[in-house]
Amino acid sequence: MKINRILIGAALLMGASFSVPTLAQNFPEKAVTLVVPYPAGGATDVIGRMVAEKLPAQWKQQVVVTNRPGAGTTLAAEGVARAPGDGYTLYITTAAHTISASLYGKLKYDPVKDFAPITLISTIPLVMLVNPSLPVNTLPELIQYAKAQKNGLTMASPGNGTPQHLAGELFKSKTGTPLTHVPYKGDTPMLTDLIGGQVQVAFVTLSAALPYINSGKLKPIALAHPKRVDAIASVPTMAQAGVPDFSAATWFGIYGPGTMNEALRQKISADIQKIVAEPAMTQRLRDMGGEVNNSTPEGFQKVIDAEVKNWSEAVRLSGARID
Repeated sequence: MKINRILIGAALLMGASFSVPTLAQNFPEKAVTLVVPYPAGGATDVIGRMVAEKLPAQWKQQVVVTNRPGAGTTLAAEGVARAPGDGYTLYITTAAHTISASLYGKLKYDPVKDFAPITLISTIPLVMLVNPSLPVNTLPELIQYAKAQKNGLTMASPGNGTPQHLAGELFKSKTGTPLTHVPYKGDTPMLTDLIGGQVQVAFVTLSAALPYINSGKLKPIALAHPKRVDAIASVPTMAQAGVPDFSAATWFGIYGPGTMNEALRQKISADIQKIVAEPAMTQRLRDMGGEVNNSTPEGFQKVIDAEVKNWSEAVRLSGARID
């Protein structure tokens, strides 16, 4: 009887070892949901939909994009963390995800342990924009003007805990510029109010900013990046404008719930990498002002590890905290 139990156990283990790759190979067998933690129209939503539109050709199944904005991406993240790790719930998010652990005092999930990195698609720098009615054209002029106002200036962001919010807090810390933070639920409503003059300054993902810069609806002041980018070649970097060692970017990466197995994670990553490597897709990302990463799960994990450390230090220096 003991030998039979051993043999049965061994058979079950062998069956399990073969079932994981088989399940991954057969994936997907129904529609897949891609969760976006921002409203429709922002950079994360646009890139997510670019990928979602191409995947059905490989998977022979629909990919449904679901927007779940709110609470600086933590609302959507909590739902994904609790989802089964079967590949049918995927999550495209930004650097805000790695900021969460340091910024929020009471999260109901672990931003690292409860998520399985799949692929890092692209990295896009942030650019400081102002409403064109603001009588400034350079960074020194902006700082001087803000300090001359009784209540300083209002600084918009697409939500508490986003890279845009934290970049603004770091800028305040480094320069002493009086800026009052006004959080929104995503890029679109933030940009609407920035154009309308309800708020005056914002750090904006370059991809979201370009149409408004090119149309003259918003005025670029400085790029939070080590070097200038071709899309806005006339706009200086923060260092060139007088604030050294100031860089801030957001990235766009796809995760699954932390319980996702390795074989499935590798398959989904490889399928998405094929899409991002297509010349037309690569060019679209570059036209948005982005650097194309298109990483493996392992490569994405290295970026996450560095980001958690870097943003933790940024949160500490800025004094930002959300309970």
